[in-house]
Amino acid sequence: MLIRRLFYRWQFIAIIALPVWLLVGWAIFGAGGWGTLGLVIVVPVAFLTLGVVALLVNARPTVRAERAVSWTDVGVLGAWHAALIATGFYGDASTLFGVLAIIAAVAAFWVALWQLVKDGAKRMNASMAEFERLATEQQGGVPRQDAPGTRRPPFDDGDDGDDVIIIHERRD
Repeated sequence: MLIRRLFYRWQFIAIIALPVWLLVGWAIFGAGGWGTLGLVIVVPVAFLTLGVVALLVNARPTVRAERAVSWTDVGVLGAWHAALIATGFYGDASTLFGVLAIIAAVAAFWVALWQLVKDGAKRMNASMAEFERLATEQQGGVPRQDAPGTRRPPFDDGDDGDDVIIIHERRD
């Protein structure tokens, strides 16, 4: 639980820290003139994607309640953040780590979105089950006749009488 809670806090720090690390790493390890142009594009994109994924993760009710991310988030976010940190060293393998960071960013976005939908569906099913339980309990344990799953014969007005009135109107 400690690691999951640390990642919960780290994801908000990382929104600022990792793009700044890319700038600091470029200043320390240098990458030439084209690297400067790349930083102009990469740093704002990294800032935005880190922010969007952090918001998607934080939008899940279970994450907010526990103040901890899931183990799936730990793995995906950890890989993505490690690739960004490795990219900031601007060594011979920085291009490989940059590509891995892009792939991990896309994966982090879709995993966060998938978990948000899954968590929302789970909570909705629990709410509907509770609603149905209360509705059945309110009717004294007998399913209601007007419940969505209850079928009645066509043209049944609920009266047991066999009164049928047919009106036929003809105009000349």
